[in-house]
Amino acid sequence: MPALLEVENLCVDFATAQGSGRAVRDVSFAMAPGEVLGLVGESGSGKSVSSLAILRLLPRQATVSGSIQFDGEDLLSLPEEKMRTIRGAGISMIFQEPMTALNPVMRVGDQVAEAVLAHPGAATRTSSLINRSGMRADKADAWRRAVEALRTVAIPEPDRRARDYAHQLSGGQRQRVMIAMAIVNRPKLLIADEPTTGLDVTIQAQVLDLLNELRQKFLLAMLFVSHDLAVVSQVSHRIAVMYAGSLVEVGSATQVFREPVHPYTRGLLNSVPTLRSDRSRALNTIEGTVPGIRAMPPGCAFEPRCEWRLPSCSQALPSLVEVAPGHFARCPVVAAELH
Repeated sequence: MPALLEVENLCVDFATAQGSGRAVRDVSFAMAPGEVLGLVGESGSGKSVSSLAILRLLPRQATVSGSIQFDGEDLLSLPEEKMRTIRGAGISMIFQEPMTALNPVMRVGDQVAEAVLAHPGAATRTSSLINRSGMRADKADAWRRAVEALRTVAIPEPDRRARDYAHQLSGGQRQRVMIAMAIVNRPKLLIADEPTTGLDVTIQAQVLDLLNELRQKFLLAMLFVSHDLAVVSQVSHRIAVMYAGSLVEVGSATQVFREPVHPYTRGLLNSVPTLRSDRSRALNTIEGTVPGIRAMPPGCAFEPRCEWRLPSCSQALPSLVEVAPGHFARCPVVAAELH
């Protein structure tokens, strides 16, 4: 099956008053239709920057290089007008802070309907917004489609709730509105950036179940961005672990969680408490700190914190090496063990 999204050698540099810094380094991955790829890493690792680079929503001081192919088109070379037709229709994004992402002075139904009106071609493909004369949908049609989307994401009394404002909804309901806006035009790829942040465990589980139902119903591919290993393990087919702007390990969920090979991935998993953890002992930690984007070492960014480091680790950025079928790690120590 051909890939829906192919990202190759993605790099993102930011120009600042203190100089240029590279926030994303040599990131490559591919996604098939209907697949969920979990992009996991701690805050500042480059997850959200990579996601925004796919949609070309980074600020002007960012310079993006590499290749991003979506559904056969090179996104980095498209004119802005064409890119706008893809955002919200071919690719949609759920942002992590619905209270700030939603307009506080617009009814939530109007905000979902606005997404429909912005992409009349996508709306027509759903066969829900064609009037009897075959003309493009009007505002009334878009409103009906918005209410339908709210019903799809299990908003209670969607006809009434569509007339509410964001502050009148609970945190879980606001997140469902964001999901409704993202799926109303039936995109092929959904980018979910920390969609459960700030929600309690019960609501978090409901949102994850909803995303899984929508993925299956509409055959969505989903890039699920999170720092929460437990959440990512529940929803993802494959996992990509990110550290200091680079992918350090990529594999199936089973491979990464049961057979981690990169020292950073192992450190992350060892630091997660379990029911079997000895409460009398302190949690495992990874010593040191993540380097800043303007103080990135020339080699492996994890080298200063790694117990396995070799002299070569500080000289050049290691390549992703296949350690098992479909399982890759960016570590020369692991590569040396294979040989």
